[in-house]
Amino acid sequence: MIKKYRIIDYDFALAVMSIALTIIGIFAISSAQPTFVNKQIAGLAGGIFLMVFISLLDYTFLIKLYIPFYIVNVALLALVKSPLGSSTNGAQRWINILGITFQPSETAKILLILFFAQFIMKYKDKVKYFGFVLICLVLLAVPLGLIASQPDLSTCIMVMTIFSVIMFIAGINWKLVVAVLTVSIPTVLFVIYNAVQGESSLLEPYQQRRILAWLHPEDYANSEAYQTINSMMAIGSGQLYGKGYNTNEISSVLNGGFISESQTDFIFTVIGEEFGFLGAFIVVLLILCIAVKCFLISLKAKDRAGEIIAAGVGAWIGFQGFINIGVATGVIPNTGIPLPFVSYGLTSLLSVYMGIGFVLNVRLQSNKYNLGRV
Repeated sequence: MIKKYRIIDYDFALAVMSIALTIIGIFAISSAQPTFVNKQIAGLAGGIFLMVFISLLDYTFLIKLYIPFYIVNVALLALVKSPLGSSTNGAQRWINILGITFQPSETAKILLILFFAQFIMKYKDKVKYFGFVLICLVLLAVPLGLIASQPDLSTCIMVMTIFSVIMFIAGINWKLVVAVLTVSIPTVLFVIYNAVQGESSLLEPYQQRRILAWLHPEDYANSEAYQTINSMMAIGSGQLYGKGYNTNEISSVLNGGFISESQTDFIFTVIGEEFGFLGAFIVVLLILCIAVKCFLISLKAKDRAGEIIAAGVGAWIGFQGFINIGVATGVIPNTGIPLPFVSYGLTSLLSVYMGIGFVLNVRLQSNKYNLGRV
């Protein structure tokens, strides 16, 4: 299970960029909610350990446990609705076992990536058949339905995005890709159209209000658009260099208490206000570089499973980063989702470091594979 690798083949750049993002996040969290800093530092230490440990294993051995991964994933998600589950702000997304509280929907992302990596690898000759894609959709529907019942729409969107990238990397028929895009794009446009036509027959009232608040924020300034408007004001007020770390300026939107969940969903707002455009640019650049690095590693993987793992993690970090920053800047409707490596949350932090650990292992083994071919 543990292999010997050459240190020269280790992708230190990917590891360093991940750690740098978390350090930036710790500084932002210390301004937003200082009481959470020690836990996040502990999460960083645990994340680095998991990343290094997993990177030195053999992913081809670990993913043979793909069926237990799937069963554990579904079981943890099901426990959210059990007496072990706990709720916050009307959403029941956490479970408490032996005094440890964690969010199964976050671990679901890496577990599903590992499951589909081996499942598709095992039946790679059937990927182009529509029946196989249907089987994959059915397997996805079980955990996806459990996540939707919490409710957690943002994580559902992320899981479906990761799954779409996985199936694309797996090599599904291009005709199916075109068919899905032909249906999905008009569907999204119709849903938005339906939201602005009075009472919506497709959306829940709170979902409709979020779309309307995104399109007409001035009409919902004291309700659904309150956080987004204040977030954009805070980011804009940071200008080029920001107001300074842990600023005590009276004009600070954060210090005025106008940003809720500033340590999690709106952590980018804190970075924009205190570190300015330069700080925000560095965060965006690091997220982009990590995602691109994962996709490049996917291209050099020794097998289809390695390609899926690296591309899946790259899609996870890149698209989730886009959604979080998009919400904070008003580009997309408000939906709660953490900024990878940066937002407070130990489950999210440890899960994403596990993902990077697997990508690093894919990189190590791809180097050995390419050397062997030479």
